[in-house]
Amino acid sequence: MTAKKLTELRYWDNLSVDYRKTFLVASEVLPFRVNEYVLENFIDWSAPEDDPMFRLLFPQEGMLTRSQFARIEAAQNATSTDLREAVRVTREELNPHPAGQMTDNIPTLGEDILDGIQHKYAETALFFPSAGQTCHAYCSFCFRWPQFVGEPAWKIQAREAAQAVSYLRCHQEITDILITGGDPLIMNSKNLRRYVEPFLAVESLKTIRFGSKAVTYWPHRFLAGEDAADLLSLFEEIVASGKSLAFMAHLTHSRELEPPEVKAAINAIRATGATIRTQAPLLKHVNDDPVVWAKLWTDCSALGIYPYYMFVERDTGPSGYFRVPLWRAHEIYSSAISRVSGLSRTARGPVMSSHPGKVVIDGIVEVHGQRALSLRFLQAREPTFVGRVFLAEFDETASWLDDLRPLGGGEFFFEARGKPTEPAAPQWTAPERIMGGVHA
Repeated sequence: MTAKKLTELRYWDNLSVDYRKTFLVASEVLPFRVNEYVLENFIDWSAPEDDPMFRLLFPQEGMLTRSQFARIEAAQNATSTDLREAVRVTREELNPHPAGQMTDNIPTLGEDILDGIQHKYAETALFFPSAGQTCHAYCSFCFRWPQFVGEPAWKIQAREAAQAVSYLRCHQEITDILITGGDPLIMNSKNLRRYVEPFLAVESLKTIRFGSKAVTYWPHRFLAGEDAADLLSLFEEIVASGKSLAFMAHLTHSRELEPPEVKAAINAIRATGATIRTQAPLLKHVNDDPVVWAKLWTDCSALGIYPYYMFVERDTGPSGYFRVPLWRAHEIYSSAISRVSGLSRTARGPVMSSHPGKVVIDGIVEVHGQRALSLRFLQAREPTFVGRVFLAEFDETASWLDDLRPLGGGEFFFEARGKPTEPAAPQWTAPERIMGGVHA
């Protein structure tokens, strides 16, 4: 349901007058969509505004700056043209496409710019089917929010798979394709097959991944009716073709695993031969608690799901509302990982999916009496950077890679202008001691 539909339902009566004002203003800018299943199963409606899942799904005060909020509120009382312009300007201010998504990640084939494909890391390509550019419910933090706001120039989408298949055949270094969106499982199985089956004939492709929230936001997708059976049959066909099928489940809070339907959906997916991995960002007001993460990872392992990533919230959309300082993110990760068994310590984090690559915070170290963050590339645009360790000055306010400065001054090696440089000899001495941290 949309924002307008929500105001007509009984849930609206549970919300305070102040929150209703926030919702009506913020939802002009930030995309909102939710279904009855999520509303009924994941939110405590006796005190919704204090509920972490409510904050995950509903726009909140602080997601827009005061000036942005005032701009939209004033425009609501003006003409529809004024409101559209105020919304457009505000969305532009929210860094809609970070990390080179619309510039450095878009591949070409000959002289053709390819639609609906991103290729950032050598081994992995992303594919965005046009029929999967929505979700069963929107998470308010989602860095893909520009896909949902009706701006054609901001959409990344492919109407068919032929171009992507041609690109894969020309780039046999790509072994994994991630089918994402939105949520590709918003499609019926017939449409999904139309996109997926051409990839099965690409010999160099070893793994097909689906990025989806459907397992918790609409578990019946895997349980009820002919279309669910056809979806599971498609999963089995992928596995039978000799390719690995990885279901990337976006699980943000341990509460999402509680309904019996979710557990049944997980069992149904695993029975096809697919593996399930879980990932989510660390979010202030929602899951910035090591106990929540430890329970999530423990429950995942018990259900046969592999904990995969704890991400740092990306610098886009309402990131200011969710932002956690990097030192605190590492503290939460360390505390959470220390509470789980070895089987759950497959979770890596906290990880920033930044422009140069995926950077993990390994710990807080001390070098000649000066505190620093020890960081490492898990993945990178420039493959020779993978595994490289570097140090940044400790900054208690830093919440993203761009906020950090190299220990000892100068530039980070990955900031060199032009072509990425080959790794040089480290410009720092070995840390004298590690200050309380569990390494990823």
